Amino acid sequence: MSDILAYALHYEGAFNKNSLGGVSEAARLAAEAGCEAHAVVIGDVSDELAASLGNYGVTKVFRCKDAPEGLAQPVVDVMAQIMDAGGHGYALFGGGLLGFEIGAGLAARLNAGVTMEVTAVNVVDGKLTAERPIHGDSQVSTSSYKDRGIIIGRLNAFETAAPSDSVAEVEDVSVQLSEFSTKATMVTRGEQRGEDVDIEGASILVAGGRGLGKPEGFELCEALADALGGAVAATRAVVDAGWYPYSTQIGQTGKTVSPKLYLAAGISGAIQHKVGFQSSENIVAINKDSNAPIFEYSDLGIVGDLNKILPKLTDAVRAKKG
Repeated sequence: MSDILAYALHYEGAFNKNSLGGVSEAARLAAEAGCEAHAVVIGDVSDELAASLGNYGVTKVFRCKDAPEGLAQPVVDVMAQIMDAGGHGYALFGGGLLGFEIGAGLAARLNAGVTMEVTAVNVVDGKLTAERPIHGDSQVSTSSYKDRGIIIGRLNAFETAAPSDSVAEVEDVSVQLSEFSTKATMVTRGEQRGEDVDIEGASILVAGGRGLGKPEGFELCEALADALGGAVAATRAVVDAGWYPYSTQIGQTGKTVSPKLYLAAGISGAIQHKVGFQSSENIVAINKDSNAPIFEYSDLGIVGDLNKILPKLTDAVRAKKG
């Protein structure tokens, strides 16, 4: 099988969590298929940081200092040249908005097949197949590729391998960027797109919905999240109503998360919201409606008034912590 190329996004001297998951997945698949996994990094990356991707199983890292990190089209130029020169059959992305944009552009550039929101990748007869949930996650679609394949994971779908002591060979490449790829300029960059808290990486999330009753209801969620050492998330309905920032939205049109604990307060459990958090390890729901759909897939359901339950739960957590 042809080699696999993974994209590794970095910010302030560290690699993105989902990128490391994608790199790890590429290495796992390459080991199973009997080929090599490589990675590509863009911009100002030190030798040590680039080589450290070998800890996660790749044997070579292509580094291009000619292109700016964080913009999709320059990365498409770089990856297309590397794949053409190296004969890579697949490109793999760990997920995230930038990965979706780069992957789509790369598929168009290479006339390759592309699958997004992938939750599992397998080696079948020496080739890769990708699985993605469809129809509100009620069914699974499996994709195979006639020639090249671009595989873009759902956020948190790929596990990051335990790092080893291996280091990767670092090869610098020079790429002449397309004229249209230089039209955009990075003004400022923030890993969390303007938010101080990374809800995609949080191990505990307290999410609020319409059942909070008013924007001020999120103060209850914030207090509990602070006591638990977690972050606050929201449903599309309250985001659309202007109660909470879009960057905290969970669901089909928001972010996908997989924390250890997802506590849903005043959330009915629409399928569009469910797809964003259903891979959480533990799901706790608080709702006064005993027939709310969210109770069907919660590990623990509490029927009652969240305005009374959340403050008591917050006090109990704080007392337990001493």
